[in-house]
Amino acid sequence: MLKDIISVNPLEGYQLHIQFEDETQGIIDISQLIEFTGIFTSLQDLNYFQQVKVHPEWGTIYWENGADLDPDVLYSIITNQSIGTYQKVAIK
Repeated sequence: MLKDIISVNPLEGYQLHIQFEDETQGIIDISQLIEFTGIFTSLQDLNYFQQVKVHPEWGTIYWENGADLDPDVLYSIITNQSIGTYQKVAIK
């Protein structure tokens, strides 16, 4: 994992404001990323969705039911770069 998430704030609907350790931040609409099935079914309830937390050891966001999202994917969406692109930049 290249960049850890250090803060998350739920906004309207299924939007989250996420900040990474390198100060990159942005808003992501989670409903555009996931289907509310399986472990993500509970997240369809907005009250539950807004209970999102940062897991300090994993460096990502999660919910108490065990649902979490890959921080690399979230970082690539916020920076509008493919995962491979920002990994290459970080290696240089």
